[in-house]
Amino acid sequence: MVAGAVAGALAKTAIAPLDRTKIIFQISNTPYTWRAAWQFLTSSARREGVTSLWRGNSATMARIVPYAAVQFTAHEQWKRLLGVNTPGAPLRHLVAGSLAGVTSQSLTYPLDLARARMAVADYRSLRVVFSRVVREEGVLTLYRGYPATVLGVIPYAGVSFFTYDSLKHWYLDYFDAAPNGAVNVLFGGAAGALGQTASYPLDIVRRRMQTAPRRPDCTFPYPDIVAALRHIYRTEGGRAFFKGLSMNWVKGPIAVGISFATYDHIKATLRDLALTLASRDAL
Repeated sequence: MVAGAVAGALAKTAIAPLDRTKIIFQISNTPYTWRAAWQFLTSSARREGVTSLWRGNSATMARIVPYAAVQFTAHEQWKRLLGVNTPGAPLRHLVAGSLAGVTSQSLTYPLDLARARMAVADYRSLRVVFSRVVREEGVLTLYRGYPATVLGVIPYAGVSFFTYDSLKHWYLDYFDAAPNGAVNVLFGGAAGALGQTASYPLDIVRRRMQTAPRRPDCTFPYPDIVAALRHIYRTEGGRAFFKGLSMNWVKGPIAVGISFATYDHIKATLRDLALTLASRDAL
């Protein structure tokens, strides 16, 4: 859990400005281009200061630390329960990764919603986000977009963990040596790119559902996943479901690469430390 928490925190902090930019375009009708994304980054830094690019990162940390800790730990436990020890069971690899994603997402979802709200609006703290959302929109709003998130995390986590574990096994078989940190980053990047692409349309839907306010004086266009898909397609066209995907192909592999490589390194270090302490106690 410690290894997963540190891995998630480092990865998300590294790509926080790109993540905030992606969310801004995901929830708006503005067409996404790299030029528009760059203009948003530079204008935000000029108008509000460079630190504004990390707005909402405290909420991200409050979510990602328990999320990553639970996800990586759950993945290890699901692999053990499903008997996944070799690359010869691809379906069980996919299922283990998917179940790990569902487990962690279910336990930390309100924090994900709060992070999305803080990225697009000026909330002073997580407490303010939760109190305003509950007071103005109801407590169930804290889980708005959850079904879309779970449907999205199944292919994302499944494909990511499956790809990363398969590449590591392939490397070990081919070179007869465990991959090092740089290779793990590359393998994690490939896993992140494939996972993000597989689940991206549902990521668009969940962000719209998370950030659109529901109040008596306005119409809420996203009451469920099907309605959200129809509304987005009717008003913006099919390309809207992949708005910002090219940004994800940059930030996703960076984040997942850092996350997987950091997790493996810290886990191995802690395991070696535990063995060393155990041997000393034995002596």
